[in-house]
Amino acid sequence: MANSRGRARKRRSQAWFGREGKMGFIYRSWVKNRGIPHDQFDGRPVIGICNTYSELTPCNSHFRTLAEQVKTGVWEAGGFPLEFPVMSLGETLLRPTAMLYRNLASMDVEESIRANPLDGVVLLMGCDKTTPALLMGAASVDLPTIGVSGGPMLSGWYRGERIGSGTNTWSLSEDLRAGRITREEFHEAESCMHRSHGHCMTMGTASTMASMVEALGIGLPGNAAYPAVDARRNLIAREAGRRIVELVVKDVRMSRILTGAAFENAIRVNAAIGGSTNAVIHLIALARRLGVKLSLDDWDGLGRGVHTLVNLMPNGKYLMEDFCYAGGLPVVIRELGEAGLLRRNALTVSGKTIWQNSRKAENHNPDVIMTMAQPFKRDTGIAVLRGNLAPDGAIIKPSAATPKLMQHKGRAVVFEDIDDFHARIDDPKLKIDESSVMVLKNCGPKGYPGMAEVGNMPLPPRLLKKGITDLVRISDARMSGTAYGTVVLHVAPEAAAGGPLALVKDGDLVELDVARRRLQLHVSDEELTRRRTAWKPPKPAMARGYTRLYIDHVNQASEGADLDFLVGGSGSAVPRDNH
Repeated sequence: MANSRGRARKRRSQAWFGREGKMGFIYRSWVKNRGIPHDQFDGRPVIGICNTYSELTPCNSHFRTLAEQVKTGVWEAGGFPLEFPVMSLGETLLRPTAMLYRNLASMDVEESIRANPLDGVVLLMGCDKTTPALLMGAASVDLPTIGVSGGPMLSGWYRGERIGSGTNTWSLSEDLRAGRITREEFHEAESCMHRSHGHCMTMGTASTMASMVEALGIGLPGNAAYPAVDARRNLIAREAGRRIVELVVKDVRMSRILTGAAFENAIRVNAAIGGSTNAVIHLIALARRLGVKLSLDDWDGLGRGVHTLVNLMPNGKYLMEDFCYAGGLPVVIRELGEAGLLRRNALTVSGKTIWQNSRKAENHNPDVIMTMAQPFKRDTGIAVLRGNLAPDGAIIKPSAATPKLMQHKGRAVVFEDIDDFHARIDDPKLKIDESSVMVLKNCGPKGYPGMAEVGNMPLPPRLLKKGITDLVRISDARMSGTAYGTVVLHVAPEAAAGGPLALVKDGDLVELDVARRRLQLHVSDEELTRRRTAWKPPKPAMARGYTRLYIDHVNQASEGADLDFLVGGSGSAVPRDNH
């Protein structure tokens, strides 16, 4: 039986720190240069703190403080914490898109964990792609792991009204283009929107993925909603430091938590919070790292009959701070559990089941978090569309769409790529009206490259000035989780890979029928065959480096857009020591 520090069983880290002779000297001595006493190498759990702190990732700029809290918790539980940096992905500054580098960051995480003397890991993540990148990399090694999100910013306020990251960026930008506000007012709003540390405070991708961490059970209860500057965010980091030591002692690895049941829960939670469409790609990629079968059909099937319960931007009016004060994600999970829509026995890193963590949650504001009996919006899980325009699937977020456009036929207005879109969208001579369907090509994984968040194409000023606020938009791109509109995304196969989207021309009739899960191009098979014969693939964006590696090996969106050689895991076996 293990003693108070759980050192009866030889730990992975002892392949380094337990060595005698020359190599043991090297492994221990260089770590001692910070004043580490010799008894820290006695077999106690060594905990890696994987930190995505970066001033180029504003969402994660407070992570030095979080890391210190995790360290304190590890010391308190009898472990030995060692912090290390990995590539950080900032959504707002990184070009051409952070998604291009998600898989690269996951490789950094995977190799950093496997190659170092670690028994367990705490992952510090906040901005959109840092969460899936860290989870994917850690999953491929499969050590005991806890995720700690950085937390949302405080609510934005502008002239007495809430404004939320992304969501009001789009609306204010449209107001500026339509002449409804001045440039000075636009700049004033910039200073009012983001007023504390933390990630986007709308239910965008960052908040969605923080919710997925909690719903999957890989984070502690409360992970999703505590604001970044709330003392409870520091507390949850400290508790994670304590708890990871226990997980190492009990050898509770990541694969014990991230089971098929955990992913089922996460998909339904995503529907109930009106979460980002980006979660579809990230969870499929994560599941495939673990060997868990998860597909677009699972998203469609498990999301049916689940209602949106939270009245948060971009679907509603409140922000994550309000969500926290109302009771946070445990309230949503409790509602799903009481409705029979939760795999209650799914284990979490707290040591309890997902139901035990949430069954006593109280709703302190029913205008922010509603019930399954009286939801904010009905039956709004991610819908998966198929047809001759998307043989391998496309998705739409019903909770963010305009109801009257969910069944629509219109003539296509086609943009060959994002540069073509920007060159023509403001042209007053553009042949487009309220019945048109905007189609954007070559913005998928290979085409952009990196599958940028450009699917929610801004409408032309001419229509905005007429009061038109939404059109059906179709692309192989993604969109920000903070965005809204009747936007069909992730069309697979993408245009750059020769998918049918590449063959669409101006004036083609396109049909969207969300209820029937249909996305159809009304062009004859003979004509499509003729067009395909004439089609030529676009020239790769780069001929060298990581971008070329990505283009050559990235899977389609329906498969998680991971690199083909990263699917699955390599485990935590200690690398060869040739000294």
